[in-house]
Amino acid sequence: MSTQGNTAAGVAVPDGKLAAEATELVRDTTSELIYHHSRRVYWFGSLQGQRRGLDFDPELLYIGAMFHDLGLGERFRGSGRRFEVDGADEARRFLERHGVPEDGVRRVWTAIALHTTPGIPEFMEPEVALVTAGVEYDVLGIGFDDIGPAARAAITALHPRPDFKRRILEAFTEGIAPKPDTAFGNVKADVLRHFVPGFVPGDFVEVIQNSPWDE
Repeated sequence: MSTQGNTAAGVAVPDGKLAAEATELVRDTTSELIYHHSRRVYWFGSLQGQRRGLDFDPELLYIGAMFHDLGLGERFRGSGRRFEVDGADEARRFLERHGVPEDGVRRVWTAIALHTTPGIPEFMEPEVALVTAGVEYDVLGIGFDDIGPAARAAITALHPRPDFKRRILEAFTEGIAPKPDTAFGNVKADVLRHFVPGFVPGDFVEVIQNSPWDE
């Protein structure tokens, strides 16, 4: 793989067949929005990993970043499963086809499955923590000043984010609205509450109170 367009802010995309094929797959099967977002997640996650002094595998982090929103795609909207699990399973199949050891497969699967579950990934393996860190940086702006303006500018020049807030919320809505029950107990319920008329989020307390137990 050529390094042109694959280095920014002192961080390079892994130069190997695995990363090259992952890049091609995501470019071919997702929108431009998700492609650029996923690449930025890798860069921001890598920089946060450097800042935290974490010893992470760049290749595994890259696969986790590239596949983390794959489950929002149209072909998964009838799965009945959380989009995070659909993306994690796609990554697992991809890694297994390439003979990646089970520990690496597990790390990537977990990183994708938990990337919308705040408060847990940061205490797990570096690749798990850093996929979430990259997502939180790009989508939520968490730790915004941890990365300097020059690095941010270099990354967003390579992978721009025009009208990103509106467009990513639209992508979340389109990916989750067909299976609203999968938003129970997670942050995507907020997305549906804002953008899907008539959506009523599941209520944890009511589930307990209305369970078949007598008391």
